[in-house]
Amino acid sequence: MDLSALWPVALAMLGTALFSGVVAGLLGVGGGIVIVPVLEYALQFAGIPAEWRMHVAVATSLATIVPTSISSSRAHHSRGAIDWPLAKSWGPGMLFGALAGSLVAAQVQARVLSAVFGVVALAVAVKMFLPLDHLRIASHVPVGAAGLATSGTIGAVSAMMGIGGGTISVPVMTLLGEPIHRAVGTGALFGLLISVPGTLGYLWATPPVAFPWPTVGLVSLLGVVLIAPGSMLTAPLGARLAHALSKRALSRLFGAFLFVVATRMLYRTFAPH
Repeated sequence: MDLSALWPVALAMLGTALFSGVVAGLLGVGGGIVIVPVLEYALQFAGIPAEWRMHVAVATSLATIVPTSISSSRAHHSRGAIDWPLAKSWGPGMLFGALAGSLVAAQVQARVLSAVFGVVALAVAVKMFLPLDHLRIASHVPVGAAGLATSGTIGAVSAMMGIGGGTISVPVMTLLGEPIHRAVGTGALFGLLISVPGTLGYLWATPPVAFPWPTVGLVSLLGVVLIAPGSMLTAPLGARLAHALSKRALSRLFGAFLFVVATRMLYRTFAPH
């Protein structure tokens, strides 16, 4: 690999790490919603083939979310913002869904992954940005078989997007009556339940091409080394900011950010090449 390509990619990864950590703690999304689009763009300078950049970005993002989710979850737990009964009910579905989603994602085309990422992020952005705080589709969060189906779907889609789960689970929980700050805290914990089995699935993947940078399966080792420590460092700051913001401000911030990211991803997916 041309070492002159190392510096811009490394700097992009480090900058992404610091920002994604704040976003992880602030929104309970694990930071992947930032990491994936930035990595997908930066990897073109690292010599990763175009048809595999999204796969590597998604897999690497999910791997970096493991330590970040631990840091963010601890910060939210210290503030009593995690719904532990819900976490225990939804946990098995999250674990199984994430593993299944990563195994499927390793086999599909890059456009499928970017389309899933863009469509889901856009739908979530609309819900969170609009004044729909009182909109509910049920009186309580489902448990039992319905809860496992809901959490399994969230885990599978999140693993295919390279995100920790809060991006989907937070709006789902708020639609089902969970307060936004408690949903954000619980979403941070779900990030851990999704990132661990999801990462294992991507580590087991066997891409048919050799990458110029060291990888295990689809996970870039350099990306993990550069991104994980920085994002873990800044996640507690994001958690403190989350509890200092109003409910409406937090929802709008979440929605506006996702709208920008989703629009860019969908443009890259459907624009002529």
